[in-house]
Amino acid sequence: MKIPDWLKTYGDTSYRGDCPLEDAELMTFFNELNRLHPQLALVAIHPDNEGLVLGTGHHHHIKQKAKGAIRNGAADIIICGCPTFVCEMKRQDHTKSRWQDGQLDFLQTSQELGAFVCVALGYEAALQALNDWLKLI
Repeated sequence: MKIPDWLKTYGDTSYRGDCPLEDAELMTFFNELNRLHPQLALVAIHPDNEGLVLGTGHHHHIKQKAKGAIRNGAADIIICGCPTFVCEMKRQDHTKSRWQDGQLDFLQTSQELGAFVCVALGYEAALQALNDWLKLI
């Protein structure tokens, strides 16, 4: 996975090896966010754009997309604030990750509109990005 030069990156891009899956890193990040910053956790979301929700059909998916509940390429972590925190989570070994359709467009447009935008390689990197963002708000 190639990370564009314009995208602020948190984590060690030279790391190669075993590492948790992205979903595990996201769960750990949100657990830590609840523990460390409960007020921020109230306005933090993880859009679930990765496919049909178990037990729902194609028509439900189409309806959710039409209502804006599903946005292709939306970042993994969005926290309301001024500026908004927009963070795409990837695995610590980013060579084991890939960009989904629309992700770079979402990140670049968010950045152009004034959001704090980054990619984080693992939950610890996302917490470091969060700390940098907190210095701005």
